Amino acid sequence: MHATEFAKLWSKLSKDYKGVMDEALAPSLTESQLAVLELVAEYGKVKPSDLLPHLATTPAAITTLLDRMEKNALIMRERDSADRRIVWIQATPFGEQEMRRGIEIRESYWNDTLHRISTHNQQLLILLLGKLANKPAAPDIGSDRNEALISSAAGGHRSR
Repeated sequence: MHATEFAKLWSKLSKDYKGVMDEALAPSLTESQLAVLELVAEYGKVKPSDLLPHLATTPAAITTLLDRMEKNALIMRERDSADRRIVWIQATPFGEQEMRRGIEIRESYWNDTLHRISTHNQQLLILLLGKLANKPAAPDIGSDRNEALISSAAGGHRSR
């Protein structure tokens, strides 16, 4: 199998990505904060507990993250008017601005990285990573096309 080679390449790509993102997002944003801002943008206002399934962290770490984000004016917390125990998280205008900046930085990194391979191979890479992540293929690629992409990449031979 190719596990060792894959692990080395994945580790290198992840390290490069993290280094670029850490440097480019600093000093006002981190990658975790960007993820929170994107979730808030997607769902409107959210409760801290709503973030747990989307972030690989603990409730205590989310609280610390949100404290830092509030201190840096990226988010604001607001008590629910009907149930004061519930705290809603919303992005501030500055948080929305920083989210857009972070997305642009990420898009630029991945566009530059993916530019090294053909559009066909980009689609194939997304399909295969989706399979590894147990997610359905991108909606713009039909399942018949998926099989053709995989088959052509495997030189016409298909193994599962």
